[in-house]
Amino acid sequence: MRIAMLAPIAWRTPPKAYGPWELVTSMLTEALVARGVDVTLFATLDSQTSGKLDGVVPAPYGDDPSIDAKVWEFRHLAHLFEQADQFDLIHNQADFPAHAFARMIDTPIVTTIHGFSSDRILPMYQAFQDVVHYVAISDADRHPSLRYAATIHHGIPIDQFPFQPKLSDDLLFFGRIHPDKGAAEAIAVARRSGRPLHMYGLIQDHQYHETHVVPADDGVHMTYHGVVGGKQRLDALGNARALLHLINFDEPFGLSVIEAMACGTPVIATRRGSMPELIEHGVTGFLVDNLEEANQAIERIDEIDRATVRRAVAERFSIDRMADAYQALYHRISNPIVA
Repeated sequence: MRIAMLAPIAWRTPPKAYGPWELVTSMLTEALVARGVDVTLFATLDSQTSGKLDGVVPAPYGDDPSIDAKVWEFRHLAHLFEQADQFDLIHNQADFPAHAFARMIDTPIVTTIHGFSSDRILPMYQAFQDVVHYVAISDADRHPSLRYAATIHHGIPIDQFPFQPKLSDDLLFFGRIHPDKGAAEAIAVARRSGRPLHMYGLIQDHQYHETHVVPADDGVHMTYHGVVGGKQRLDALGNARALLHLINFDEPFGLSVIEAMACGTPVIATRRGSMPELIEHGVTGFLVDNLEEANQAIERIDEIDRATVRRAVAERFSIDRMADAYQALYHRISNPIVA
């Protein structure tokens, strides 16, 4: 089977630091190629893959302000869809713009919806659900007005996340600096617990950052480290007593949650969105409904066995499980049952 994997162009695939959609796209691509699948990755020209790389976008618009996102996104799409007949299936990881081409080609399309952000995008999903196969990244993120081919949770390369068995006093926030992700709540809970908080993430809301993060950043009780990748990222995820994921929105998935758990770090998360699908309460972390419960969970965190946390991720969120699920979906689409 010849697969065209369409990546977003905000960041390189895989990203150097931030870029969850690009990261998942890369992990799936590499897993499929390792299984002998013929995959062509359509991504920015600085991207890296063990499969075939094709593209026209010189650099990610997240890195290079000279790259106009709208202009180059449509160049990117046109480049793939002009050669759609060379592939057995197109896997779209780049949101709804690709749907505009769906009825112009015969090649089936799978779209992984990396979070249903707003009802405003619904017209570009509802109108094409008879020709595009939608994948939800959690059951919680399924929109009631859409038909889905599958729910497939993200997987991660477990062996690349070193297990850290030691329990430290430090708490961790790992995510976008934005009201949705609960940075202010994490600061408040950590301050009340008396434990140091280390914060990592892209500043998405600068006013929010200036109001809530900058005043608290004293380098002792709270330290904001910015965006990190590589070994520094793995150390951050593993060297924590717990990850605080006190979100203020319905999280579609939460890649950092399973990455932290892969290192053995339990997660204290608001009971919203996908969190009950990822976290087993009292076993791999705690689901809470308010900040008081979050503080109580911090005091109970030593009840969690870090080896059990890692084992749960290995059993439920491995790359192999994700690749198995996508390959099964590709097969169903390419070999429909004839009535």
